[in-house]
Amino acid sequence: MVKIPRSHPRYWSLYYRERIIEGMERGMTAKAGLIAHGRGEAFDYLIGERTIEPAERAMRAAVAKFLLAKHPVISVNGNVAALVPKETVELAKALNAKLEVNLFYRTEERVRTIAGELGKHDPDVEILGINPTKRIPGLEHERGKVDEKGIWRADVVLVPLEDGDRTEALVEMGKFVVTVDLNPLSRSARMADITIVDNIVRAYPRMIELAGELKNLPREELERIVEEYDNEKTLSDVLTYIRDRLGRLAEGGIWRRKRL
Repeated sequence: MVKIPRSHPRYWSLYYRERIIEGMERGMTAKAGLIAHGRGEAFDYLIGERTIEPAERAMRAAVAKFLLAKHPVISVNGNVAALVPKETVELAKALNAKLEVNLFYRTEERVRTIAGELGKHDPDVEILGINPTKRIPGLEHERGKVDEKGIWRADVVLVPLEDGDRTEALVEMGKFVVTVDLNPLSRSARMADITIVDNIVRAYPRMIELAGELKNLPREELERIVEEYDNEKTLSDVLTYIRDRLGRLAEGGIWRRKRL
């Protein structure tokens, strides 16, 4: 990775860009993944590069739903493996969920590389999706291939940085789908049951914290959290937040300040 000085005002943004580039050079991330990451960065600017209240609300409901699930699964693609491999493994443990590699631009080498990256953070972790034997109905591309012990069997699935057609297909299969997507207008965001509009590098650590906070709650309380959640309102609140924030910036001025 290119060495970036900590004093750089955009250190973390540049750091994660380099992680994505390194992921591509190592064979985990597809070229299209770089484009997707840049698009996400643009939306992160709009929300102020912070976790906003609608995202916090969505994460709380998502964690509660996972803790209630019988067969929860977390899907992993190249961008996820490049950005948050350690956090992905930790989140799966915190939610008692299985991990499954699922790729649009699938090659066996990419699958093995991603599985190896996850395994660095826990050599004993089980990685599904290596030899998928089932296909999601209606999906002819490679993301339609799923593991019989994983997504095929799952009742709750987390599909971060996801393609909208698979999100919709999983919902049509009767699965409860959670997504992490910085674009509140994407098909994934609109088709999922719970949409976390946040950067995955912030969302996963926070979800791990929430799992620790919620795991000892009674089942009835977890069910209440899920039942009271409204994804349509969450997406509307995100758009309202962006609109109001842009209005405040326009009124306050965003041009450079003169040095005294």
